[in-house]
Amino acid sequence: MESYRFRNNDQMPLFGLGTWKSEKGQVFDAVLEALKQGYRHIDCAAIYMNEDEIGEAFTKAFSEGIVKREDLWVTSKLWNTEHQREYVAPALKKTLSDLNLDYLDLYLIHWPVVIRQGVLSPKSADDFQSLAEVPISETWLGMTECVHAGLTRHIGVSNFSIKKLEQMLSEEIVPEMNQIEMHPLLQQKEMLAFCSEHHIGLTAYSPLGSRDRPAGLVKATEPDLFENNVITKISDAHSCSPAQLLIAWAINRGTAVIPKSVNPVRLQQNLEAASITLSGDEMEEIALLDKRYRYLDGNFWIVEGNSYTLENLWDE
Repeated sequence: MESYRFRNNDQMPLFGLGTWKSEKGQVFDAVLEALKQGYRHIDCAAIYMNEDEIGEAFTKAFSEGIVKREDLWVTSKLWNTEHQREYVAPALKKTLSDLNLDYLDLYLIHWPVVIRQGVLSPKSADDFQSLAEVPISETWLGMTECVHAGLTRHIGVSNFSIKKLEQMLSEEIVPEMNQIEMHPLLQQKEMLAFCSEHHIGLTAYSPLGSRDRPAGLVKATEPDLFENNVITKISDAHSCSPAQLLIAWAINRGTAVIPKSVNPVRLQQNLEAASITLSGDEMEEIALLDKRYRYLDGNFWIVEGNSYTLENLWDE
């Protein structure tokens, strides 16, 4: 299994299991089965509302000798309601309690968006706070304190633009990972070059086009990666599925990828995809598919009267 190497030589497997949309009652079995199959990277988040069940799977896996804690990479994320410095460590401690872990390998700021504490589903401008009120620098100070306290080994961000990352390059700890939507229709080439230059890792979420996301986030007409002629042609040449090809493409670029599944057969197929090697010509052909198309465009954060716009969210 290929890995991303951090500055301190810690290694994160490039292939992992995503747990967004993995429902309670399913995620325990999915995580346990994945660990049995050989997965060693599990991606979590407090807002997924399933970390307690994932923690049960970890405890069972450790007690039965399926995997040792030191051989497992676990990532989680700070939700938007906990951005004030004094909220960060308690939020991480809650995640650790839910996951039945003593430390995380990687902790990320989930979005560069601040929601007032206690608001589960923001509906009005009053439910938000601006980045002027609670700047990223304040949140990052709380994240840094979590490293010093031994609560997490590494810290990073998610859904951050190059502009926002540039503003953090002088911090005591520079963000070590940026988790972003990435697939052949949104290849993030400029971000890939920037992060490579500054030794910031990249993790691709929604690598298959987030086909099972909530209906309210699905656009009436949107491209289907599984039906793209280039994707199907190259996947046929490798005798693999379009999903497997998309996973292989991400890893062949040197980025981490975290497809979600709760199906044991799909879990195995996804794991097998990590060993598919694409030729230079095939990578170049896929490179031509980039349309800067987001399946998750962030429009759900745009509420009349608040300070967030798609322009200042993505800085594009």
